[in-house]
Amino acid sequence: MTLISENNRQYYIGAQSFIASGGLPESFTTTFNTDLVFATADPTNVNWPANNFYLEVSVDGGFTYTPLYNTYTVVDNTITVTGGLAAGNYLRVQLTENTVWQNYGGYAYTRLSDVITNYMIAYVGAGKLISNVKRTDVIFHAKRGLQEFSYDTLKSVKSQELQIPPSLSLIIPQDYVNIVRVSWKDELGVLHTIYPNNGLTTNPYESIAQDQDGIPIQDALNENLETTSLTKQAWRQANTRLISGWNGNYWSYYTDYFNTPYPLYWNVIVGQRYGLNPQTSQINGWYGLDERQGKFTFSSNLAGRCIVLEYISDGLSCDLDTRIPKMAEEALYAYINYQILATRARMPEYVVRRYQKEKYAKLRNAKIRLSNIKLDEIVQVMRGKSKWIKH
Repeated sequence: MTLISENNRQYYIGAQSFIASGGLPESFTTTFNTDLVFATADPTNVNWPANNFYLEVSVDGGFTYTPLYNTYTVVDNTITVTGGLAAGNYLRVQLTENTVWQNYGGYAYTRLSDVITNYMIAYVGAGKLISNVKRTDVIFHAKRGLQEFSYDTLKSVKSQELQIPPSLSLIIPQDYVNIVRVSWKDELGVLHTIYPNNGLTTNPYESIAQDQDGIPIQDALNENLETTSLTKQAWRQANTRLISGWNGNYWSYYTDYFNTPYPLYWNVIVGQRYGLNPQTSQINGWYGLDERQGKFTFSSNLAGRCIVLEYISDGLSCDLDTRIPKMAEEALYAYINYQILATRARMPEYVVRRYQKEKYAKLRNAKIRLSNIKLDEIVQVMRGKSKWIKH
């Protein structure tokens, strides 16, 4: 079971110091929660940025430090120094900034590999729930459970800040599973939701070339020739103000109203936006998904804007190093129990149903715990129900 193994310096600063004895080569083993990633000791090597740490040496008792290069190797979390270190010198292992950030808040999580090990100890063996099972089977069911949890329970939501290029398209993230929200950022950092273009336009999977009789034209390999999609081209060039009905100027509505003589202003202002479709009567723009090219596409009014793309990942991109909230750990054990028992031949049905109910119950508890709803937030919402919304 996970306990706090780092001291305050390791957690907050991402640093661990050692005092050299003077005998070279000398080895030092770090105790960070994060494993060291070592690619090269040469800072001029192109692989140097792959390291998640660097070494520094102090000859004045830790007051000032200078970098240490080239004269060390790393195996697992043990650093072996072969030069540049004398007796009484301080050796400091400093994690990179991104690595320190990733470690913050790590106590709320446990690794998938630890869950599998704990499961094998607690549930598998003579006189236990499951007398015998392969570790590979447990790994399979644990990964499937994490994958299922991530869709609606854990919701491993990731976000990327991106700039929309002139092509009005962005490549789908590598670990993308489903979209949560797309927003553009204004000068105050406030996010404005970009809506899906459902029903407005589409991204045709094929744009087939045709002859004058409408018959598809084939190439030398007898495959249909494709041309540029007219739908995509028209959407990229579309003036979104003609879709939303927005003329780009709040003040013009007031000037039209006050400067137009009665009764003509009735035709200009009153009822002007009555009956508009809510899907189109907004100025934030639209996005779509081009599944063939694997890209998000955007309306023309979003060119050059900074957007935030929020999406769900299945949590398995890091394999067994994937982190799981401790509040969902018991639910994952119940999921593995049910899946293993349900796939066993000649397993009594009442046993399978019992652990199916237990799986549902613990998954429901995990959802409640992870929802993180506070009483103050509920009170704030309820108080807002009694307020008049004035325009």
